[in-house]
Amino acid sequence: MLVKEAAKQIGLVAKESGVPIKTIRYYEELGLLQASGRTEGGFRLFSQDVFARLNFIKRAQSLGLSLSEIKEFLDVHDQGDLPCDRVKIKLEDKLSAIDRQIKQLLTLKLELEGLLSGWETIPENHEETICPIIEQI
Repeated sequence: MLVKEAAKQIGLVAKESGVPIKTIRYYEELGLLQASGRTEGGFRLFSQDVFARLNFIKRAQSLGLSLSEIKEFLDVHDQGDLPCDRVKIKLEDKLSAIDRQIKQLLTLKLELEGLLSGWETIPENHEETICPIIEQI
């Protein structure tokens, strides 16, 4: 015999998940979460699966995915399919973007090292310059 888990009020979901109530409401507003109902007092009620969804959202965000991307994945899941093919494409895109950022940062690092290594002394005509470290070409 299966025992159905009782729906949890938003405050309890927040406490058990570590996600603030305000954030849970925001996620619901965006369509990432759906309340299963409300108490007589008007408090949102959530089924047990809210914890898996919150964990998925937090983990996906930590990987650099946006809430709109996460919503796309959850929508696919809610239609009964696994969104793994879409997730794979997005993560490959993120990886390419990180590679581009690393190259840009390495170029910037070399430029900064060059500026600092070339720094000698204050020029004689310092009235005409703000800071020669930055102004040198």
